[in-house]
Amino acid sequence: MARELTLRDALREAMIEEMRRDDKVFLMGEEVAEYNGAYKVSKGMLDEFGARRVIDTPISELGFAGIGVGAAMNGLKPIVEFMTWNFAVLAFDQIVNNAAKTLSQSSGEYGCPVVFRGPSGAAGQLAQQHSQTFESWMANVPGLKVVSCIDPADSKGLLKSAIRDEDPVCVMESEIMYGHKGEVPDGEYLVPIGKAAVRREGSDVTLIAYNKMTEVASKAAVELEKDGISAEVIDLRTIRPLDIDTLVRSLKKTNRAVIIDESWPFAGISAEIAYTLQRLAFDFLDAPLVRINAADTSLPYASTLVEEYMPNPEKVIKAVKEVMYIKK
Repeated sequence: MARELTLRDALREAMIEEMRRDDKVFLMGEEVAEYNGAYKVSKGMLDEFGARRVIDTPISELGFAGIGVGAAMNGLKPIVEFMTWNFAVLAFDQIVNNAAKTLSQSSGEYGCPVVFRGPSGAAGQLAQQHSQTFESWMANVPGLKVVSCIDPADSKGLLKSAIRDEDPVCVMESEIMYGHKGEVPDGEYLVPIGKAAVRREGSDVTLIAYNKMTEVASKAAVELEKDGISAEVIDLRTIRPLDIDTLVRSLKKTNRAVIIDESWPFAGISAEIAYTLQRLAFDFLDAPLVRINAADTSLPYASTLVEEYMPNPEKVIKAVKEVMYIKK
């Protein structure tokens, strides 16, 4: 059986189930307790688990991220919520220099099983300092795993896997997708970290995306079908480790690929995927790999400029028709 849940409800279920299963798991962050979370992801959790396991923190990302790292090194399983990954820039020293390197610096003696989670990416008219996409930043760091998914069922299973993982995991969500609905199975289940999902089967072109860009890819695929173009849509779900095998398999079938990535184009995830695909599957390419990224600038505030800045289905459709040699 399955129920329709929002993304926020699915994430809450994941945390509640893991906190009931393991009393070493706890949640901490700004407004997660008394206010039920900035986006109501932790609604009701204080009532069930109390202030020792659902902990409001000061506005000090560096401080409470460091507490999470120390707690993880001492046998606990902290979930550290950032109100937004834009604010987590203040905690990068703890994430990058401590959490990611604990295992290697201790020669395998100490792990750091901590989850850092919160929204990443643009969220409407919130302007430059609240609209950055940080998946590529975190995925650049050896020792960190990076999850980025909006499907409620998969997000629940991935968060549960992240909480049980012995390595630090960055779970990148989406502020404007917390109300996104989907079918979520009843009962206990996990989704493995490092495995992509084929959201739509196709034969002519592969559309590769993650987080809310999977919605852009899916909408483009529906429109392309009207023009007789069969697009396969792959949701990465995990950025690091990257499921390159699924991508190569799809490219060998379709011989063309368009990568949709909300982050900036320079040194981003789409660039890494494009390089890896041409290295491993060059002989199967019938057209150049194409990337659709956000504009190479800070996000403007004006709504019309936000629309121009972001990837959208129209840009994807245009790119697909170019690689298919179909003119408007």
